[in-house]
Amino acid sequence: MMNRFMMLLGLVIWCFVIELGFGVNGLKVPFRPKDLLPILPKELTTWPNLHSAVDLLPSFVGSIGPNSGSIEWKGACFYGNEARFEFKNSVQTDVNDHDEEEEEDKKKKKSLGGGVIYLETSAAHSWTCMDLYVFATPYRVTWDYYFSAREHTLEIDSWEESAELEYVKQHGISVFLMPSGMLGTLMSLIDVLPLFSNSAWGQKSNIAFLQKHMGASFERRAKPWVATINPDDVHSGDFLALSKIRGRWGGFETLEKWVTGAFAGHTAVCLKDEDGKLWVGESGHENEKGEEIIVVIPWEEWWELTLKDNSNPHVALLPLHPELRAKFNVTAAWAYAWSMSGKPYGYHNMIFSWIDTIADNYPPPLDTHLVCVYTIFYHVGKFSKLDCRNTIFLCFSWLLLSR
Repeated sequence: MMNRFMMLLGLVIWCFVIELGFGVNGLKVPFRPKDLLPILPKELTTWPNLHSAVDLLPSFVGSIGPNSGSIEWKGACFYGNEARFEFKNSVQTDVNDHDEEEEEDKKKKKSLGGGVIYLETSAAHSWTCMDLYVFATPYRVTWDYYFSAREHTLEIDSWEESAELEYVKQHGISVFLMPSGMLGTLMSLIDVLPLFSNSAWGQKSNIAFLQKHMGASFERRAKPWVATINPDDVHSGDFLALSKIRGRWGGFETLEKWVTGAFAGHTAVCLKDEDGKLWVGESGHENEKGEEIIVVIPWEEWWELTLKDNSNPHVALLPLHPELRAKFNVTAAWAYAWSMSGKPYGYHNMIFSWIDTIADNYPPPLDTHLVCVYTIFYHVGKFSKLDCRNTIFLCFSWLLLSR
């Protein structure tokens, strides 16, 4: 095993030497170490760390439209790239996008025509690399990869609806580069998958992610790890902060913490009724239909569900300061809690904790263009005449009004 490791390490060092020698003379190298590292053992690929979860995020290159000419940029593999867009068989007619018959709908889409993306690649830094791209509008996301230096074409047979056609006319199609290439992106995906594993491996992966990207520190607590909370010691307004670092929700909470800057993935509030019975109000409680809703449930039921949660959540009980507790309006809190009970989770509030400005406050390498691509999956709106920045503005306004 040691001999194999040393041989592979020697191969990588040899690649660096070869690359340096070719680079001095301005020649193309057969391959570069970075092209090989994604397929080498973990011991080598993690030093230096050339891929991580962040490498899964596309990098915005530019927009190509029928009247915007071409754009040029430097890729991860091909250092010379140029792209342009042309319409194909476009029929300028008004079309009803809500036809009842599927075949009729297909005919209507075809009548809108389509388009062709022309992307020319050149000046590859090695013979073995390739570039991976994502092309997006507010109505579709597609991708393609390029291995050879030549002009490539990507055809769009038909537009989803007339609004997409109008959007492309005015704002074009957004082009995103996967900066780590094909193999690097796949290896980054493999690095992300453990975040959702309900195991010690998953927990370790989540902790490592938070340490690297948020600078979080974790200290192992002394046993016992499960504390007994006396309901008599809990008062209305006391705060419950929960954090999961393993399992499906642990992975989502880790990514949520990263984009919001929070160190808790879920919160709840305690309320006591007139009889002194303790209740918990929270969002995201799953009902018998599988829907995530807002609930007010007895403390005993909430505590039992928390202990049974196989993601092993960390729970912190944070009591109100005595001065604030004296000002806490229990009657108003109960009235609001019951008015919200049974309503949907409220994803707009959760998203607002992230998208709280129009164009700023995104953790690198996220930006407005990339966030816009992710919002299209939720179809926040059909903004046929707006660019991504204005789309985020409308999302921001909608979230603010929802609050």
